[in-house]
Amino acid sequence: MNKTSFKPAWWLPHAHLQTLWQGLCRREIKNLHIKRERLELPDGDFVDLDWVGKNSGPIVLILHGLEGSITSPYAQGMLSAVEHHGWRGVLMNFRGCSGERNRLPRLYHAGETHDLEILIQALRQRHPDTPITAIGFSLGGNVLLKWLGETSQNNPLTAAIGISIPFELHKSVVRMNQGFSRVYQKFLLRSLNTKMNTHFKTLKNFDEKITAPLHGFVDASDYYSNSSCRQYLHLIRVPTLLLQAKDDPFMTNDLLPEPNELPAQVILEVFENGGHVGFISGRFPWNPQYWLEKRVPEFLSGYLFS
Repeated sequence: MNKTSFKPAWWLPHAHLQTLWQGLCRREIKNLHIKRERLELPDGDFVDLDWVGKNSGPIVLILHGLEGSITSPYAQGMLSAVEHHGWRGVLMNFRGCSGERNRLPRLYHAGETHDLEILIQALRQRHPDTPITAIGFSLGGNVLLKWLGETSQNNPLTAAIGISIPFELHKSVVRMNQGFSRVYQKFLLRSLNTKMNTHFKTLKNFDEKITAPLHGFVDASDYYSNSSCRQYLHLIRVPTLLLQAKDDPFMTNDLLPEPNELPAQVILEVFENGGHVGFISGRFPWNPQYWLEKRVPEFLSGYLFS
């Protein structure tokens, strides 16, 4: 049962409009004072962290989606909401996504949880008594949920949220190659191809020739099979909220987990509309309401004490 209902804006009734609005129309968020930190990794590479808020208090970690970064409107919007509630927000830019090329010939991928584990360990060592929660968008949500399952009852987070999750990667990739969703695929591939100096036409081809061999998988199917988070959901023991839209153009409804797949700690809220990382409401186009930035703090407030 949905605790908080979502009603899409009448002027954004379609899934694609919900999905595209932020990237095309959202105004720049002013007064978001970002402090960058470089976290050195054991293998000699690094990830860049972007912080907002004070130097003390609860921490909310944000993981962005495929080819996202601190410049992504949804990431900035959520960081702004986190800061508004008096918490500290930190975005982990995945390898190669912070605007600076990484040192090692590797990227990030939907099943790469090692860097996340290192970051969480670092935060716990620095702030042993501070509540830490995490929010994962799309691919970043898959990473988060997989890690929550891998660590199970030994996880240090107090709560987590996954938004617009591609629970089964192989099905999501097929969906991205159909209909208007190919527009999103083309956009994402443009960024990936530029980064790797390649010219692939589909995400599956990119994963087959780049992602899989670069990260030790046999092929794309092996990558999708081992990295999809759906198989890890039943192991999660951290209070977790999942927010999904049935009309998400990045996936199909059979990707949604069944109730018997979810432990008592995991709440799944599914809405008829919302698109992919959309969920925009409001009466007028000049005053859009970003519902996720209300629902997420509402859930987290029960686990973060500012």
